Amino acid sequence: MEFDNPQIYHERQRLQFCLLHALNNLFQRKDEFTRASLDAIAQKLVLDDPNKQNWTPFSVVFKPHHNSLTGNYDINVLIAALEEKGKTVVWHDRRNGASSIHLENHSNGSEDSKLFGIVLNVQVRRYAGLWKSRHWVALRNICGVWYNLDSDLREPMAFQDADEVRAFLDYIIGQDGEVLLVMNEKE
Repeated sequence: MEFDNPQIYHERQRLQFCLLHALNNLFQRKDEFTRASLDAIAQKLVLDDPNKQNWTPFSVVFKPHHNSLTGNYDINVLIAALEEKGKTVVWHDRRNGASSIHLENHSNGSEDSKLFGIVLNVQVRRYAGLWKSRHWVALRNICGVWYNLDSDLREPMAFQDADEVRAFLDYIIGQDGEVLLVMNEKE
């Protein structure tokens, strides 16, 4: 399905800030998170880390939870950032496949739904396959339509229906990707 809704917020990839872009795309707001806010979260994680003595001289640039020059934030920053916004992360058990994810019951990702969105961590190859790394991608249901909000895409990609989302998630799982369900916190 072609993208034809200009109201959908979509940040494009810059350096290795895919987690920043994925979070802003997930929340559908520019600057919901900033480089400074994610850096602060990463720094707090370092200060709370009981294993600080394991740092090396490379830790000046390659910090424990991110690269200070290019971004490349890790799962710990993702979880802490989402918890700050009242969300929880549930790591999907890949043995169950995507069929166990209840996409239809969570029609629009609103606060009334339990499922807010989905974050993927996928393998990517860049520079003619010479550089292999991981990439964060957000999926979100907006006005009853699921969208792939990957910052590497020129524009968001709408899925036809929940079955197409599940097929995509099964493909991601088959390619050694991780599926993280972002849940609205329930008290």
